[in-house]
Amino acid sequence: MHTSFYSLLLCLAPLALPVSAHPPPCDTGSSSGKAIYMITNDASNAVVAVSIGRNGLLSHGSNTATGGAGANSISSSTNQPAAPDALISQSSLTIAGNHLFAVNSGSNTVTMFTIDPRNPTKLAMVGKPVAVPGEFPNTVAASLKNKLVCVGSTGAKAGVSCSSFSSRGLGPMDKLRPFDLKQTTPPVGPLNTVSQVFFSEDQSTLFSTVKGDPTKNNTGFLASFRVRQSRPRSAAYLSARAVNSSPKGTAVLFGSQVIPGSNDIFATDASFGAAVLSVKPQSNKATLKAKGTIAGQKATCWVAISPATKTAFVTDVAVNRLVEMSLTDASIKNTIDLFANGDPGLIDLRASGEFIYALSPGNGTTGAAVTVVNAVTKKQAQHFDLTSLGAGKNAQGMAVTL
Repeated sequence: MHTSFYSLLLCLAPLALPVSAHPPPCDTGSSSGKAIYMITNDASNAVVAVSIGRNGLLSHGSNTATGGAGANSISSSTNQPAAPDALISQSSLTIAGNHLFAVNSGSNTVTMFTIDPRNPTKLAMVGKPVAVPGEFPNTVAASLKNKLVCVGSTGAKAGVSCSSFSSRGLGPMDKLRPFDLKQTTPPVGPLNTVSQVFFSEDQSTLFSTVKGDPTKNNTGFLASFRVRQSRPRSAAYLSARAVNSSPKGTAVLFGSQVIPGSNDIFATDASFGAAVLSVKPQSNKATLKAKGTIAGQKATCWVAISPATKTAFVTDVAVNRLVEMSLTDASIKNTIDLFANGDPGLIDLRASGEFIYALSPGNGTTGAAVTVVNAVTKKQAQHFDLTSLGAGKNAQGMAVTL
């Protein structure tokens, strides 16, 4: 995310129009997490795990090699490796049960780990990294119900591929379901790239957000893939074809999360802020339900929904703040200024209990850190430095185990 991209987004911002909506139901879970996880995304990729105390604060951690390589996309504004936000995505690692999955963009693989239930910062690789048929994998989702892991790739071979998993490890990835992005490896972005893959609440559908490029009249979209079974109790698999939707008023769909208890999705859009999308269960088509413009934003790209406040918190790689938004109409409820901690901005984040854990990879001058914010009091609770754990400006992702 660089200056010329910011300028484009600011030009697009006046196109934002408010839309009303009816409030969806929402879960009220408030369990505290046990640990957070990120990837270093360096040439020798690793997972950084940091313990969460009973008070929600971070303490000691670990660094565990993935057996694969990280990589950087190319910034369209500088023609140089992009950092921070090297993978131009949300969810470069994810958790299902006591298993963690992480992408290796530089070696086109995905790695599976087990998480020690007694010490969640202790990870053990299961088998070896498995080859992904796409190029530059940058986002991953896992369904415990279906024992299915799906990876989004955004290089010259872009699309979605999946594998079954068990306690013994990952199976081979299936055939790539291609997205015609006409990209390169590494991709030139952030526009015209895959943003995220994630499952619906009932795990019957895999979604993928794909950014458009307004400068070339290239429309972004939400892809929806059904999870199938050939017969009862047989292995689940992902449908070969997606239902693609380009909700009116959206352009650069990025990080997203299903709104608990509903068929709605809260999605960021780097061209204006964020939106609530409504997905029809019968057709899997998405439409715009509500839209919220964030004044002064540079690139709003990541989101986490807090179970404590039943609101969404979004981040911007170039503005060091959290913006709290309504799950009903995407209106802004609060802005939490974090400029005093010195971070240049924030990327991937997760919510657990009353807390938000947001990653700042730094920029090579400032170090990588996680800011812990109390979602209820709207106050920073901790600023945890990651440099001693091997994380730097290429760091990506955020996952939490409960």
